[in-house]
Amino acid sequence: MINISSFSKAWRHLCSSTWCLMSCFYRLIPARVNSFCIQLCYFFSVSFFGFVFLKVLEPRTHDSFRPRNIDLFFTSVSATTVSSMSTVEMEVFSNSQLIVLIILMLIGGEIFTSMVGLLFKKFQLKKMENKISSLADSDPSTCQSSELEMVEKRDFESLESGNHETSLDSSVDLLKYKSIKFLCFVVLGYFIAVQVLGVSLVSTYLALVSSARNVLKNKGLNSLTFSIFTTVSTFANCGFLPTNENMVVFKNNSGLLHILIPQILLGNTLFPSCLRFCVWFLGKFFKKVESNYLLKKTSEVGYFHLLPSQHSSYLVVTVFGFVLTQFILFCSMEWNSAGLHGLNSYQKIIGSLFQTMNTRYAGESIVDLSALSSALLVLFVVMMYLPPYTSFLPIKDDEEVYNKKRNRRGRLLENLLFSQLSYLALFTILVCITERQKLKEDPLNFNVLNIVVEVVSAYGSVGFTTGYSCDRQTQPDSNCVNKFYGFSGKWSDEGKIILIVVMMFGRLKKFNMDGGRAWKLL
Repeated sequence: MINISSFSKAWRHLCSSTWCLMSCFYRLIPARVNSFCIQLCYFFSVSFFGFVFLKVLEPRTHDSFRPRNIDLFFTSVSATTVSSMSTVEMEVFSNSQLIVLIILMLIGGEIFTSMVGLLFKKFQLKKMENKISSLADSDPSTCQSSELEMVEKRDFESLESGNHETSLDSSVDLLKYKSIKFLCFVVLGYFIAVQVLGVSLVSTYLALVSSARNVLKNKGLNSLTFSIFTTVSTFANCGFLPTNENMVVFKNNSGLLHILIPQILLGNTLFPSCLRFCVWFLGKFFKKVESNYLLKKTSEVGYFHLLPSQHSSYLVVTVFGFVLTQFILFCSMEWNSAGLHGLNSYQKIIGSLFQTMNTRYAGESIVDLSALSSALLVLFVVMMYLPPYTSFLPIKDDEEVYNKKRNRRGRLLENLLFSQLSYLALFTILVCITERQKLKEDPLNFNVLNIVVEVVSAYGSVGFTTGYSCDRQTQPDSNCVNKFYGFSGKWSDEGKIILIVVMMFGRLKKFNMDGGRAWKLL
C-alpha cells in the first residue's frame, strides 16, 4: 500500500511550490517578457524542485546503490519534460520517489501546462469582464443572449476595428471571455476524465489478470502506484514506467496494451481533434454561443491546441496514415524477430500496433530497439522528429499564420535562428565530441546511429533508446554488467548535460518551428 505519511509532506510542499511558481510566472512577470523565457524558467524550476525531493527521499536500494546527483537531476528533467530518457534503472526508486515522478510528469505534460496558461489568460480577462459588467448595469440590453447571438454571427474583426458601436465591442469582449472560460472547463474535464478512466481500467485489468499482477508482485511494485504512474505517463506521452524493462514484461498482456493505446493518442497527436469534438458536442447541450465562437474563431482564442476545422480533420488522417505505414513495415520486417518470439498472431498484431503508436512521443516499448533493423530505426527517427500536429495535407491559412508570427518577431532574431535539423546536427556533433574516446574503443555500442536515435528521441520527448549491451563490446570488460536504462546512462557527465539541454530545447521546440527561414537553399 501507498505509505501516505512518507510522502504527504513532500506532496504538499511540491504542489504549493508549483502553484507559487505558476502564479509568479503568469501574474507577476511583466507582459513584455517572452513566453519562451517564462516556460523555460518554469520547467527548469520544477525540475530543480523535483531533483531536491528525489535527493531527499530514500531510494529502494538504500545503501547498496544511490544514484548520483547528475543522474537524479537528469531523471527529474526527463520526467518534467516528459522525455523519459533514463540513466538509472527505474526499480531503484522507492514508492515515494515514484510519486514525485508522477507529479513531475503530471505538471510537465503539454495539456496541463497549456491548461494553466489558459486559466491565467482567463483571469486576465476577468478585469475586462468586470468592466463590461459595469457597462451592462448601466445598459442591461448590452449583454442579452439575443445580442450575443447576433454578435456571434457578425464579423468580429470588423467589430474590433472600431467601426461599430461600443456596446457591440463590449459584447464581443464578454463573449470572448465566456468562451475561454468554457474552454477551460472543457480542457480540465478532458484532462481529468481520461486519466481517471485510465487508472480505473488499468487497476481493473491488474485485479483480473494474474499474469500482469504477478509481474508487479515479483518486482515488489504497488499495483495502485503502477496504475497511476502508467496512466499519467502514457497520457502525458512521457514513456516512463516503474519497471526496468518498460513494457517488455507485459508484451503478452494484449489487454493492457489495448487500454494504453487510446491514451497515447488522446494525450498528444489527436488531442486537438478530440478537443474540437468535445467543444462541438458539449455545445449541442450547453453554451451554444460560446461553442460556436470557439469553433469558428480559433485564431482569436489563441489556444495552441484548438486548431481550425480543416487542420483538425487532416490531422486525424495524417496520424493514422503514419501509424499504418509504420505498422506495415514493422510487421513485414520484425514478424519473426526475437523481440516478438513466443507471441501468437493476435499478440504480435497488437504488440506491433502498440510499438508503432509509441514512436511519436509516447516512448513505451515492448521490444529491444537495438535488435531492430536499421531501416526501422531510421523510420522511427523521422517519426520522432516530426512535430505532433504535423499534417502534409494543404492548409490554406499557413502563410497567413506565418506572417503574423513574423510581424511579432524582430528581424534580427529571426535571421539568427537556425532550423530544427541544424540544432539536432549541432547537438549530435557535440555528443560525438564528448564521447569521442568511447566511439573509438566501443564502436558497436557507441556508433553515430545510436547517438542520433538518442538525441532525436530526447528532442522529440519520446524516450526511445537503443540501450547499452556488454555483449556488443569489442574489448570485453569483465566488470561490465548489463543494466536496464538508456544508452545515455553510459555517457560522460558532459554528454548527459548536453542531453538535458536537448530535452529542454525539444520540450520548447514549438517556439522555434519557423527557424531557419533566413537561409535560402537554391
